[in-house]
Amino acid sequence: MKKIQIYLGITMVLFLMSCEDGIRDITGGNASTPTPDPIQVTVTPIDINQEGFDFLEKMQGHWVGNNRVIADDYPWFAWDYRAISTSHIHGIHEGGTLGNLFTSFFVTNYKGKRTIMARNGGLLNGIYRTSYFVLDKVENRNTEGKYYRLVDAIGGTNIMYMELRFKNDSIYFNSYTSNLGNRLPSRHMTFKGKKMHLELAEAAKNATGFPQNVVDEGLDFENGFNTANLYVEQAGQSPKSATFLAQQANSSIYELAALSGDPYVITDHPRLGTLTVNLTRNTAISNANLLVYLSKDPLTDATGILTSDLAAYDTLLHFPVLENQETSFVFTYLHPGTYYITVVADINNDGAPSEGDILSSSKEITVAPLENKTETITNIDVQN
Repeated sequence: MKKIQIYLGITMVLFLMSCEDGIRDITGGNASTPTPDPIQVTVTPIDINQEGFDFLEKMQGHWVGNNRVIADDYPWFAWDYRAISTSHIHGIHEGGTLGNLFTSFFVTNYKGKRTIMARNGGLLNGIYRTSYFVLDKVENRNTEGKYYRLVDAIGGTNIMYMELRFKNDSIYFNSYTSNLGNRLPSRHMTFKGKKMHLELAEAAKNATGFPQNVVDEGLDFENGFNTANLYVEQAGQSPKSATFLAQQANSSIYELAALSGDPYVITDHPRLGTLTVNLTRNTAISNANLLVYLSKDPLTDATGILTSDLAAYDTLLHFPVLENQETSFVFTYLHPGTYYITVVADINNDGAPSEGDILSSSKEITVAPLENKTETITNIDVQN
């Protein structure tokens, strides 16, 4: 099992870094930290009738690579972006105990332009946040591929923005934040990955007729946002950001979404469903962190022993970590399809399946469009 652990922790990093340099600077240079763009408050959307519509097709896919969030490096990471309508794609990282983070991209109208927006946010430590970004820059960088920037729809680069570059089958993705205007924007995330398992995005594309230059119901922002619902630090202030926020103890994502005033909430999404996983902890794993994996291919054989096929680990689509003796988890915003669910009791606490861990055997499940499915896993008892 050690070779699997090494693969996930070291070999993947070396492989990705050897493919192409410049992981920390998506402009193609070798700087260790990307240089933020100059502050720009005025937001001028790109008209996708002229350029930029191709972003949607470039963005769809299962992106597998490595990620830096602030100062922490994650040698293996993945995003699963698939179409959920003719003009809307969605991806989410289910972090587990602490929460999740999603970003969707969709066609809309804004400030008199047909353009593309991003909707970014999630549920973190009981706080619901959603922010809206608008495409304001597209550049063809020749041998370096094509570059796109999306900025806070109200505050521009002064508040937060994301930039993406696509070259062949590679993506370079940076995000910058300012704590909603309380400081100068700085790099928050840098992800570099390769597009893999094309059949996942292709199936969603065929099912939805994606991509088309149309606006979904509920996603037309020609008239902007309801300023009464936007986040402000103090009552009476003008909103600095296209951000909706809510916090209320012991509330569900559905309650918080409504409380935030977000104009587009989890129940508005076409196709996406949920998966509730109930877990039985035996005495051997009562205090262990549980890695709850959803993957395209099985990670174990029928008896629960980890596969030696290293390529199977790159098919992970969701990989939350459950702490604090939790026995249930809900995958939200889940794309319909067939998955394998594998639960790993992380006995040695290394954050990856490895020798000494206790597993369930990979179980095949299918989630239908808009289905709220429940699965129970009782056999987390195979010592690897």
